[in-house]
Amino acid sequence: MKIAVLSRNQNLYSTKRIKEAIIAAGHEAMIIDHSLCDLVIEQEGPSILYRGEKITGIDAIIPRIGASVTFYGTAVVRQFELMGSFSVVESQAIVRSRDKLRSLQILSREGLGMPKTAFTNFSKGGEKQLIDQVGGAPLIIKLLEGTQGLGVVLAETRKAGQSVIEAFHGLKARVIVQEFIKEAKGADIRAFIVNGKVVGAMKRQGEEGEFRSNLHRGGKATIIKLSPAERKAALGAAKALGLAVAGVDLLQSARGPLILEVNSSPGLEGIEKATGVDIAGKIVEFIELSVNKKTTKRKIKE
Repeated sequence: MKIAVLSRNQNLYSTKRIKEAIIAAGHEAMIIDHSLCDLVIEQEGPSILYRGEKITGIDAIIPRIGASVTFYGTAVVRQFELMGSFSVVESQAIVRSRDKLRSLQILSREGLGMPKTAFTNFSKGGEKQLIDQVGGAPLIIKLLEGTQGLGVVLAETRKAGQSVIEAFHGLKARVIVQEFIKEAKGADIRAFIVNGKVVGAMKRQGEEGEFRSNLHRGGKATIIKLSPAERKAALGAAKALGLAVAGVDLLQSARGPLILEVNSSPGLEGIEKATGVDIAGKIVEFIELSVNKKTTKRKIKE
């Protein structure tokens, strides 16, 4: 098979590992910078030009779409899908997961545990009501477009929370407000899911005095065995958002596991090093299974 990894940086750990896994499985690997793709839409059908050359014969793609290029990146993924390529993560699922508010609304509809969250328009004086809705201070304030722990603020007091919300609203920046889960103690769990199975899980602990556990912010990762409730929550979240490959972040709370976020382009470095599991290989195995099924169905129809 010819498998393309959509990535803007071929030197990233995740991109390199996926390329290695593709080659190790006996397939042809291609790294495509999706930001340099041109999409052609005409009566003869959709096509993609990459650096001026038409791309053909791609059996499957593995999107590694950064948050800053979600719109164009998902347009490229959608074009590949329309051209008949199998995508490890569907374009619409990426869009769904990248919208923090929409994804939380979907998880809420499914009855999955999460920190209580509130959102409002830029209404003057609405800050106090938002804070009340999540149980007062301390509270978490998140930019809807933030990633890797950026744009996340812990407000220790009501006054601080009100000031931060007012500041964001003054800049016309959309934020959500969430209850602070004290018992999590600056730690969270990342469950990595491939094709409806948890293939690896790690616990990430933030540095002393840091409430964010992101590895990009100095957090430490250790392997962890998920409880049945944690496994069920992680799988339920990925399924609700339509993600076959996902990183689900959970908090351990007094009322059970709470879903913090679902990532459609989770990094491999932390989870592979913490667990020793060949996650990249699992993704390639999923592609093989899916493309073979697709080919078999097509032959039966013929």
